[in-house]
Amino acid sequence: MHSAFLLFASFAAGGLVNTATTEQVGFNAPTKQIRSSWGYTNCGEPTDLIQLKSLQVTPDPPQPGKSLTITVEGEARETIEDGAYVDVTVKVGRIKILQREFDICEEALKANASVTCPVEKGEYTVTQTVELPREIPPAPFTVEVRGYTVEDDPLVCLDIVADFRK
Repeated sequence: MHSAFLLFASFAAGGLVNTATTEQVGFNAPTKQIRSSWGYTNCGEPTDLIQLKSLQVTPDPPQPGKSLTITVEGEARETIEDGAYVDVTVKVGRIKILQREFDICEEALKANASVTCPVEKGEYTVTQTVELPREIPPAPFTVEVRGYTVEDDPLVCLDIVADFRK
């Protein structure tokens, strides 16, 4: 289960598929996209090196035992060097089931991403499909993602909720 949420985190932080988009969107406050069964909050700052623009999932809402396609759009304001990482905490209800640090570049390689580190400055769209296990319990999940550069500067901040009771 954590691998699907990890993909949210890694791809949101890593920006792995470059697009030719030139549109730039300003960031003034946390972005909240909360639906009835899943959502996210962009808890990042305007100075973060990754500025998230959108995060979409298909199917919406995510369903246990089905494929989940995640599409993230964002901007890398500077080059992301090898060694950037995310701290991920996953909870079911109030119970912490995972707290781990993941190397963004290593996770991109494991996911067979088409672009590897260093990730150059620019606009990116990332799409990845994963299989959600059938065994996901009917419970609310929260995922806290805090990304950092190799120098420990803030990279990205994202909080994800998914309620599989619905």
